Amino acid sequence: MIKVCIADNYPVVHFGVKSYFKDNADISIAANVGNFLMVRDILQTKDIDVLVLDLELEGLSSIFEVKALLKSFPKTKIIIYSGLSEQIYAPNAIKAGVSGFVHKSEKLETLGISIIKVYQGKIIMNETVKKNLALIAKQSKSERLYRKLSNREVEVLRYLSGGKKNHEIAEILNLNEKTISTYKLRLLTKLNVTNLVDLVDKAKKLEIV
Repeated sequence: MIKVCIADNYPVVHFGVKSYFKDNADISIAANVGNFLMVRDILQTKDIDVLVLDLELEGLSSIFEVKALLKSFPKTKIIIYSGLSEQIYAPNAIKAGVSGFVHKSEKLETLGISIIKVYQGKIIMNETVKKNLALIAKQSKSERLYRKLSNREVEVLRYLSGGKKNHEIAEILNLNEKTISTYKLRLLTKLNVTNLVDLVDKAKKLEIV
């Protein structure tokens, strides 16, 4: 039996997923948590095979925290289960070490299949994401600079688009405010815009927000 922990902000998601898998012969929902601080506690006290994690989970501010979690609990596989754009967030999540990305628009049957596959050691992503990752791997460092946003740049852009100020983002990500300003400048350059309004507009078009 594959023991699964669901980490999501919304009770309706916990109820729906648990109800769907209650009679499943292969998958058992062993834990439900509503914020990121509880995730580490659960992984320390229970043998969880697969963590199903929403990137927008309360208390989770960075993909680097997910990377650290994987390092601390290497036996636990992580599936990102999110409503965020798969094309934007899946490549960075896979590079951080997660085993799969399932969009919340997918059927729960797809989530179930993904849980079984990652438990077996497979990596789950759609064909478009695979092609994007393959393309990025072939690019030189200078090409990536303009064609691909880093994990941290995506995070900063997401917070900027949400109306956060530089000092607020610095506090959330535990970085220097000057560092946030540098990321903002890089984003303006990479996305070929000159002001915050256009930057936010570009972020919306890229489905980062």
